[in-house]
Amino acid sequence: MKFSLLDDTDVSQAFATHLRGLRKQAKLSREALALRSCVPASTIKKFELTGQISFRQLLLLWQSLDSLDRLYQLTQTTADRTALPTSIEEVLKDEL
Repeated sequence: MKFSLLDDTDVSQAFATHLRGLRKQAKLSREALALRSCVPASTIKKFELTGQISFRQLLLLWQSLDSLDRLYQLTQTTADRTALPTSIEEVLKDEL
């Protein structure tokens, strides 16, 4: 196990800050994001202020504002990362 000065609060707050920035960049209110993500606006507000949210709701927000592929890639080994197609053209090319 690697030593780190980061803790779970630091990381959850970083996710909240990142997604709040994406929400504002997309010019979405919390209410508009709530409609898009199916996460209640009150939960989004709490998340943006405290970093506290369920993992499922985090994924729903992330999916609404960014690509789940970016999170998924964190779970893959280096060999798996290079094997996944990055475009529909690569998928179609491999099927032929």
